[in-house]
Amino acid sequence: MHNVVIIGSGCAGLTAAIYAGRASLKPLVIDGHEPGGQLTLTTTVENFPGFPDGILGPDLTDNMRKQAQKFGAEFKSGAVTAVDLSKRPFRVTAGEATYETQTLIVAAGASARLLGLESERKLMGHGVSTCATCDGFFFRGKPIAVVGGGDSAMEEANFLTRYASKVYLVHRRNEFRASKIMSERVQANPKIELVTPVVVEEILSGEGGVTGMRLKNAKTGALSEVQVDGVFVSIGHEPNTKPFRGQLDMDANGYLIAKNGSSHTNVPGVFVAGDVHDSRYRQAITAAGSGCKAAIDAEKFLEEHSH
Repeated sequence: MHNVVIIGSGCAGLTAAIYAGRASLKPLVIDGHEPGGQLTLTTTVENFPGFPDGILGPDLTDNMRKQAQKFGAEFKSGAVTAVDLSKRPFRVTAGEATYETQTLIVAAGASARLLGLESERKLMGHGVSTCATCDGFFFRGKPIAVVGGGDSAMEEANFLTRYASKVYLVHRRNEFRASKIMSERVQANPKIELVTPVVVEEILSGEGGVTGMRLKNAKTGALSEVQVDGVFVSIGHEPNTKPFRGQLDMDANGYLIAKNGSSHTNVPGVFVAGDVHDSRYRQAITAAGSGCKAAIDAEKFLEEHSH
């Protein structure tokens, strides 16, 4: 029997583990299918407070993990496959193990949808990114591409013109899913060039990282290449909420809903933190802040229920 089980070991889950550990709750952290979260996919993090020279994403999560362990947090590897939230104690199944807990913090994160190319996986963090806010600065004065056709892709393309010399917006159709106002902003931006209807066949690389993309025309099949130093994949995120369907309230896109700016869900004793419910900001610092909130809310819940 655990006081608190935390699902996910990104910034949100690890911060929750630090706070819960310092409150002597001896939290159990289940790593999830992406140990360390999305920060493991990036290289230098320059916008996390306290690191004026930046810090590598994996190093930041490793430091947080050690800090949580120092305060008594226990870690188990594996991804959660099922939960039973019908009564307390809650039951959480990961692999062949089942854990019982008085409170649960869901910090399972959201996974960026990817193109599925081998070159994309190999170059992730080395010219390929899923976060313009995180990595745009590194491409100052360089040509880059954004892949996608929704509002997020349009927003990232506009944002990246602050840094890049040119932004190619690559989409597989001539029509965009984005709202009219976002599309008009992109088309009015002189630093953005629309490249449609094309499919990304390959991300090209050299010694220094990304050098370009090989594109295939979706109608004619003709191949072409565009030279860029960075590729931002912006085709959406998938919240890791499958085990909670039918038990926790979600929005239309599957993100968990928190009550009134707190971390409380519709099930008393279950709390949310990080990208599993934040589809807007998706930053390391906001995830960490919500992990803090969830741990404090869980501690207060346990006090009120005499645990």
